[in-house]
Amino acid sequence: QVQLVESGGGLVQPGGSLRLSCATSGFTFGTFAMSWYRQAPGNDRELVAYIPENHDPTVYADSVKGRFTISTDGTKNTVYLQMDSLKAEDTALYYCKANDFLREREFWGRGTQVAVSS
Repeated sequence: QVQLVESGGGLVQPGGSLRLSCATSGFTFGTFAMSWYRQAPGNDRELVAYIPENHDPTVYADSVKGRFTISTDGTKNTVYLQMDSLKAEDTALYYCKANDFLREREFWGRGTQVAVSS
């Protein structure tokens, strides 16, 4: 079955960087669109970054444009989210999502916690 496992979260100071990873299995990597979402306490889950099957175009939330980068490594079946210039408002639980548009299915990981604080 499809599995998504996030890692790389942690506590970082404002202005710092983190790289989140989403290790995938159970499907042919590159055939699903991939995205990162986040949810802060009391807030709805929101889209952070999206990369389609053909990798173009990538889409970012306005709040992270120029600071975050989504990428993939087909040799490792992994999706990454490079997060630079982190701000306190980036604190949230970050989730990886896979969309199988052909079969109209979606899959979620369990999330990795990111905390930005001095």
